[in-house]
Amino acid sequence: MTVTRAQAEHEPVARVLPMLSVPHLDREFDYLVPADLSDDAQPGVRAKVRFNGRLVDGFILERRSDTDHSGKLGWLDRVVSAERVLTPEVQRLAEAVAARYAGSRPDVLRLAIPPRHATVEKQAPPELPPFTPHEVDAGAWAHYGRGAQFLEALGEGRAARAVWQALPGEDWATRLCEAAAVVVNTGRSALLIVPDQRDVDAVHAAALTLVDESRVVALSAGLGPSQRYRRWLSVLRGAARLVIGTRSAVFAPVADLGLIVVWDDGDDSLAEPRAPYPHAREVAMLRAHQLRCGAVIGGFSRTAEAQALVRSKWAHDLVAGRSVVRARAPRVVALDDDAHTHERDAAARTARLPSMALGAARAALSAGRPVLVQVPRRGYVPALACGKCRTIARCRHCTGPLSLPDRDTVGAVCRWCGRQDSVLRCGRCGSDAVRAVVVGARRTAEELGRAFPGVPVVTSGGDAVVTDVPARPAVVVATPGAEPRADGGYGAALLLDGWALLGRQDLRAAEDTLRRWMSASAMVVDRASGGTVAVVAESSIPTVQALVRWDPVGHADSELDGRIEVGLPPAVHLAAVDGIPEAADALLHAAELPPDAEVLGPVDLPFGARRPPGLDPGAPVHRMLVRVPRDRGLVVAAALRRASGVLSARHDHEPVRVQIDPLHIG
Repeated sequence: MTVTRAQAEHEPVARVLPMLSVPHLDREFDYLVPADLSDDAQPGVRAKVRFNGRLVDGFILERRSDTDHSGKLGWLDRVVSAERVLTPEVQRLAEAVAARYAGSRPDVLRLAIPPRHATVEKQAPPELPPFTPHEVDAGAWAHYGRGAQFLEALGEGRAARAVWQALPGEDWATRLCEAAAVVVNTGRSALLIVPDQRDVDAVHAAALTLVDESRVVALSAGLGPSQRYRRWLSVLRGAARLVIGTRSAVFAPVADLGLIVVWDDGDDSLAEPRAPYPHAREVAMLRAHQLRCGAVIGGFSRTAEAQALVRSKWAHDLVAGRSVVRARAPRVVALDDDAHTHERDAAARTARLPSMALGAARAALSAGRPVLVQVPRRGYVPALACGKCRTIARCRHCTGPLSLPDRDTVGAVCRWCGRQDSVLRCGRCGSDAVRAVVVGARRTAEELGRAFPGVPVVTSGGDAVVTDVPARPAVVVATPGAEPRADGGYGAALLLDGWALLGRQDLRAAEDTLRRWMSASAMVVDRASGGTVAVVAESSIPTVQALVRWDPVGHADSELDGRIEVGLPPAVHLAAVDGIPEAADALLHAAELPPDAEVLGPVDLPFGARRPPGLDPGAPVHRMLVRVPRDRGLVVAAALRRASGVLSARHDHEPVRVQIDPLHIG
């Protein structure tokens, strides 16, 4: 028996965006709204529609009285929930991000809106106490040029934007929360984006001293589905005025946004690994531009992208004077800074733990403070090479790099396939001698335990990250980003194996190395208190000199000049097209690229880059690059986006991945 459905009396047509994964179907479709669903079928709600014979999820974008479709319309199947989870602001931001990154709106919305949790959605929101403004002491911001004026501008509701260079030893979480509290006290909202859960916890703790707990929400991927959705809903419903989170929180539906902050924008964690691969910094800047709100990019170091914002006058420079920096910074010494040390220790230039570094550590331990030792890699000996010809030792089965997981392991273990090789012999010269290319955190801890008998050795890295250490003598061996906070600060820091960081074949090697070094060095007490940082690297290297002078701004300025000279982001926009040769060529052929676009390649897919999803594991993958001037980025992104839709509709080529301004080019 056929049931006749009555359509809605007013605005009977719903324009729906189906959440489909294929690029050529990134468009709206019209459906008739049944009368019984009319009240709930409002713009922004989740809905179910029939598409090509199957039921798919979608978002209602608008209600209309007519349609552009000439044929017969299907019916809206049902409204999943009457909650308007897609706000007009987030919809506009998703469209801008899709355009910027040559992606599809469904892919962006999957990043922006968490999966629904029905039980949480049905629960009544708690009643909130009246909002009570907290007094904000902005005195610490006076150390930075125009810092007080910046906070004053935020309090007046102006769209003040700045790149903030945090002083060494700065309580950066409190400073950012002070800026956010100034905005919250005006009745507007603030959004703070940080790289990881440890940073979320630090900022959340600082926020509770300045803003009522009922108005602060922390969002992160580590929350369970129900808790994450509950907190996200509190933001959507306007309960939260200060939102703290990791990269996906940059899309949070914060009402009346007055300030958006990104801390440590050089951290890889802020780059989304899922299509269309947006960077939280770029999304934040798009959002600040759309809403005409305040924005801050902060860190102990600085990226070339942040410096480009300052140079273009989009943001102001918030830095302290040189006299303040010198007073707050520890003493930084490079391996070859002290000629007398080299005379006493002839191996100082090549030793992994030179006497200069050991002397600084002993002085800090004698003063009752912990010592931080930063090691680029975790593990025991994560990379081996031939002891005679220095050829990297590789697995005979999969050619992966061989390593020693611990001291007791017999033979080497492949880091790719896990096979064990008990008899090592160099494939190039036949020698059975091996040497360590990089020494890991566990082996370093073992060496330091012998160098400082009786002193506790703490390791932090990988899955065993230590958050805090007390103010007493200890040697803390940590990988970059896993350094524990020391109560009262570290007495010294030893930055080992600098060549392993600086020697990487990566566009951002120098920038990222300085960021890691400065993040660790900022935890050391100032020079007046005896704080010393020993970096085991040649002092003539510009990156080492930037650390010695504590000059991240100058280093970022030089990096930006270098990128301009060779035509690399952020001086230009660069699109990476990854796929099998035939598919990548077909995409570029279908794209109507602007005349000033320069196509580079093909080259092999860079080491460490993921293969495009859906490809045969044995299929060859290469990368093509499309380079255009900075003002042509949206044009080339639109061309590649259209071409992806064309190839997707044809179904005659393997999928191709398009990344705009990828972090790692090769």
